[in-house]
Amino acid sequence: MESPHRWHGHLDALGLKERETLLGASLSRRFTQLPLWLSHPSNIAAFYGLLISLALLLPYRFGNESASWFSNWIFHSALIMVSCLVLGMLSLIIVSLSKRFPVTPPRYILYPMPFLGFGLLTISQTEILTIPSGLVWLLLLLPGPMYVHLSWAPRWRLLCQLEDGINPFEAMDMPLLEETNAIEEITDGDEELLSVVNALESE
Repeated sequence: MESPHRWHGHLDALGLKERETLLGASLSRRFTQLPLWLSHPSNIAAFYGLLISLALLLPYRFGNESASWFSNWIFHSALIMVSCLVLGMLSLIIVSLSKRFPVTPPRYILYPMPFLGFGLLTISQTEILTIPSGLVWLLLLLPGPMYVHLSWAPRWRLLCQLEDGINPFEAMDMPLLEETNAIEEITDGDEELLSVVNALESE
């Protein structure tokens, strides 16, 4: 089945390192399966805001005795999603100006942050301890926009260039990795072994 993404057809012209830079790790690879308009950095950041909002539904329901808890949740959820969307758009603008390539976000720091934020929010709701609300919201909201800024926004820009038939790596100082050269180095000039490898690739 033919891929709906035109940029998939240009991957074969790139080396292994370049393909890894474009596709990223497991999370980014899932986003690359989406259409480029849907995987826009602002949409991905807003989606993170939606996930946080859904997770806040229970704390708002059981931590607030007011009858207006649902309207407060709707209002705060809208603020969270719009804030994340704006941050995603700003990240894309910054990346478009700086031409920065994607970097691996510090997962061991970013991934536990929402869970820590939810834990502190729960403690704050039960009034066991007084925890600054700014710290709670920082832990909850920072991981998504930070991932978008460091990893996805630069990667999305490269994918758009590849979609337009532009090699995003041609301006780099480091030469592109050629698969044929890598195979020749592995076979070390052994023509018989090289013919076997070529035969396997053709199959």
